[in-house]
Amino acid sequence: MLDPAILFSSVLNGLTTGAVYALIALGLTLIYGVLHIINFAHGAALMVALYAVYLLKERLGIDPYAALPLVVAGMFLLGYALQRFVINRASHGKDENILLVTLGLAIVLENLALVWFKSDTRTIDTAYTLSTVEIGPAMIALPKIIAFCGALAVAAVLFWIIRATDLGRAIRAVAKEKQGARLMGIDVEKIYALSFGIGMACLGAAACFLLPAYYVNPQVGGGFVLVAFTIVVLGGMGSFAGALAGGLLIGVVESIGGLFLGDSLGQMGIFAIFIAVLLFRPQGLFGARS
Repeated sequence: MLDPAILFSSVLNGLTTGAVYALIALGLTLIYGVLHIINFAHGAALMVALYAVYLLKERLGIDPYAALPLVVAGMFLLGYALQRFVINRASHGKDENILLVTLGLAIVLENLALVWFKSDTRTIDTAYTLSTVEIGPAMIALPKIIAFCGALAVAAVLFWIIRATDLGRAIRAVAKEKQGARLMGIDVEKIYALSFGIGMACLGAAACFLLPAYYVNPQVGGGFVLVAFTIVVLGGMGSFAGALAGGLLIGVVESIGGLFLGDSLGQMGIFAIFIAVLLFRPQGLFGARS
């Protein structure tokens, strides 16, 4: 296990997994940064996106990567509608109500998936599922390489939207000072819904990158969202750079932990980091002290 080639391969695998973790965490970070609430339905929404990719492949024969525009657009519309017509109306302006509503949505979505798909674990087969790429002494699965590059590309597009577009400026204004943004003529409720939709769209992209090498069942989102929460805290609540760096770091820690401790105990390192951050740097790696 201490062989440099094995460690190099483990780090590369961790980076490819971490990029997808980061993409999931970016959606969670955006929602928190603008709405200032934790979306407990994030994992269930990822499960919905994974089933969408699965159905498009099994029923219509659409490759997961070719399904990217469809799934991203569908998840954006779902997120926009949920925030605009369910979460916003049911919360009555109270953050604690929003937490309960998102938790309720998670329960509803997971149980609907159990009714429609049962508890079976499902996978898809593609021509490239078992293909590998040689990088130095390491052999990395081709879907993981595509997921790494695709996740970084989507993250770059999200950064560009937030930093260089009118929508991004409006999102940053609402995140920083809601009442001031409202006085400047920004439709705050619409920005909330758009931000929630973009956060969900990130999950759609992550699902397309995940499924060629992963599986889907009604409980699959729980593990991912737990890691995503850890990444958000590690990087700094609301920090996009922190979510990206934290995702890559967590992916490497999980991979190396699995190498030494086995797959069942590999995630222990993640939660050790989580506890250490809460104890010694609660604002996160990229967060500012309040």
